Parts: sequence; structure tokens; C-alpha cells
Amino acid sequence: MWDGAKSHRCGACHHKLYTNEAAATVALIANAQGELLFVRRRYDPAKGTLDLPGGFVDIGETAEHAVTREVREELNLEVSGLQFFGSFPNRYLFGGVVYFTLDLVFACTVNDFSTLRAADDAEGYLFVAPQKINIEEIGLESIREIVKTCAAHSTRRSVAAPRCCLRVPRCRQ
Repeated sequence: MWDGAKSHRCGACHHKLYTNEAAATVALIANAQGELLFVRRRYDPAKGTLDLPGGFVDIGETAEHAVTREVREELNLEVSGLQFFGSFPNRYLFGGVVYFTLDLVFACTVNDFSTLRAADDAEGYLFVAPQKINIEEIGLESIREIVKTCAAHSTRRSVAAPRCCLRVPRCRQ
């Protein structure tokens, strides 16, 4: 029986099973023009919509390794200079079931975009300035919030603002 907050309790034995968020990673990658690298989702949920590179953290894997692996799998790019940007909760609907995830976002440096190609979960990619993106084209709630946050920080000149993807070192092309 679901308690409506964070656990299920068996009516027969009263065992309590807690529902926790699954860890996922997101990469903020900017080109020399300060545009963010987006992918187009190949599969559901939100097939065909825009997304940022990333994916689930495997069991026993660090978030840093996961974001590096996901970018390599989806875009054939090597990232470096990972900088934690923030965490964003998400509701991930898959197969009719809602999964609660916590997206761990990293600003990443890419030194060479010459190997860039869409693969794995990405059917395509494009670079767009965060302030120019149509938020409605982004399929997942947390990714919308990440892009809004990044766009807000990139237009602010406040010392108190967190480091944004647009202020970390960019590619050396």
C-alpha cells in the first residue's frame, strides 16, 4: 500500500519499501559561440524532442564517470574539466510508470568537436544559445528547468551567480 509520500507497505507482513530517486547525469557543453549542445531523443519518453546529453548512473558508477560515458555513447565526444552545476529533480514516465530521478548536472569542456556524431539514444544534435531555445521543444521537465537556469545565469553578471555552462572554458577550435 502506497503511503502517498515515499514508501510502500505490504498489507500482509507490513514490510516497508522506500521509493528513492534514481541518479541521472546531464552534460552542459558549450561551443566557442556559447551555444549549448542539444540532442534529439531517439526513443520514448519524449521521443523526437530536444534534450541535453546524459543518462542514468549505472550501479557502482560515479556521476562523473556516468556523464563522461553518456556523452561518449551519445555524441562520440570526450569531455574534461567537469564542474558540478547543480541538481534537479525529475519525474520520468517510462512504460506507464513514473520514476523519480535526480539529475546531476555538470558543465563539461570539449576540446575537439571533430568526432561529433549522433549515436545510441540521440538521433541528432544541434547547438542553440540557451536564451534562444524554445522551451516547449524540450521534452523533459528537469531539462527545461536546467536550460532556464543556465539562460538566467548567462545573462546575469552577478558575482553571486553560480558558474554557468557559458562561463567555463569552451572548445579550443
